[in-house]
Amino acid sequence: MTFNEKLEAIYQQANISQKNTLEDTANPNKTHYLYETVTEYEINQQKRFDMKFGSVKQFVLSGCEGEKITIRVASDTLPTLQRDFQVKIDDIRKRIDIQAKRKNGISQETAENEVSIFVQIPEKYVDTVECAVNAGVLEIHSLKCENTELDAKAPNLILNGVAGTVEVNCNLNMNILCQSLNGAVEVNQISADSKIYIPQGTKFNTDEKGFGTVITYEQNGKETEPFITKDSDNVIELNGIKSRLAVCTYN
Repeated sequence: MTFNEKLEAIYQQANISQKNTLEDTANPNKTHYLYETVTEYEINQQKRFDMKFGSVKQFVLSGCEGEKITIRVASDTLPTLQRDFQVKIDDIRKRIDIQAKRKNGISQETAENEVSIFVQIPEKYVDTVECAVNAGVLEIHSLKCENTELDAKAPNLILNGVAGTVEVNCNLNMNILCQSLNGAVEVNQISADSKIYIPQGTKFNTDEKGFGTVITYEQNGKETEPFITKDSDNVIELNGIKSRLAVCTYN
């Protein structure tokens, strides 16, 4: 399977439109949702981003040109969305804090099934990113960042056009789909069994840390001997306790 085919399979399983997601990510002023609330804020210097978004169906973070932060909360089923979700942005010297909160009795279950959040941040002003979110599908698109840390509960993580180190703290069994590998993906888990998919022919090294962690390798659905490049700057790391990460390739 190709990257797009694997991406489509993830979206279909989560009942998400691939075409709409890619178009909405590329253009924050265009939406396919019936209801939405948009928050914008301009910055003019490099910032550390600290973001907390709670639980949603889909969360998409992407880098953009310009100086504007855009947070779009969207749904097809919640006409009171503008009243029921509050987005707060605090600009504190060299740090930006962004938080989304449910209001008016909207349940976590409703948010997990009916709400998507799209966030765009100006790539030229991004220092580091810390993001806490729970989502059925968690995505990062077109972002070059020295260090992106995700504290998440997300069975599906999509990294599309991402450069730098991505650290993932998640104890669920995960499918991590990488459009490319340009830097490091560091996975921290406890008692989990996950898979990371990279393009066939990618040069990378691996590193096992923690207690009882193991990295295995698969091609064409079958376990193989390691196919690493020891001097590569691209690294897949597994840290934590009693967890397995299978490195898989796609065409």
